Amino acid sequence: MGRVSQAQAQENRKRIVETAARLFRERGVAGVSVADVMTEVGLTHGGFYKQFASKEALVAEAVGQAFAESRDLLAGLDRDSFVEWYLTPEHRDDPGAGCPAAGFSGDMAREDEGNAALTAYASGVGLYAQRMGEDLAAVSTLVGAMVLARATAGTELSDRILEAAKAALTAGGSSPREAPGPARAG
Repeated sequence: MGRVSQAQAQENRKRIVETAARLFRERGVAGVSVADVMTEVGLTHGGFYKQFASKEALVAEAVGQAFAESRDLLAGLDRDSFVEWYLTPEHRDDPGAGCPAAGFSGDMAREDEGNAALTAYASGVGLYAQRMGEDLAAVSTLVGAMVLARATAGTELSDRILEAAKAALTAGGSSPREAPGPARAG
């Protein structure tokens, strides 16, 4: 078998990263092996190591890729339209193409500080914060609601979680209240 061209190698790498980004969001990083990704792409397991030093390197690129896809998808939406799209059953039911902040949250919570994947994740969440006007409570409500809605999918509670978060974040609903500060001694 002949060597692949540099252009083909770049295309293969792109397909591997895009596929990994989808599979990792669907099944979690631990639930997807390198062999799973390569089989899905239609390439050999051995070819992986020509492209990546390790699975961890792939995870870092996949996290960045997932946030880039999300950014491109949501570029033309205003804040309320973003919230309306985000908090839908369709988004909940398609984690592979959905929010990387929700999709990777469990995996990133177990990463070591300074890990490349965690750094990419934090950067992506930062972009969501910018998208929401630096309203970290809104970002937390969105992502938390999606994580909970996915965890309770198939129950009526799941839909109620999405609706409650949507009502809290859109102009038609009440805004989340600011948490009270620490009591001050008089």
